[in-house]
Amino acid sequence: MKKTLRTIAVAAVVILCTATFGFAEYAATGAVNFPYFQLGCLIVGGFILMALKKKYEKMYVAEMVGAFALYTILMALFTNPVIEAVKNIVT
Repeated sequence: MKKTLRTIAVAAVVILCTATFGFAEYAATGAVNFPYFQLGCLIVGGFILMALKKKYEKMYVAEMVGAFALYTILMALFTNPVIEAVKNIVT
């Protein structure tokens, strides 16, 4: 039971981070330039993290949440709006 609750907690964080990423990118780029590839990578990465959490009991929930939060930030950094903003700052 404890293992299932922890996996559900990780799944909730994965869903919330993915939804936040999707909303932020839609607000920044609109429907025309939405980064579907990055969203797909987030979803697949979330499934992998949830599977790892379910398989290995000794992994802490905080570790999984932190890893997925950092993964979400990494995915967000490699989208067109962020790259364009960095280009504008540098030049």
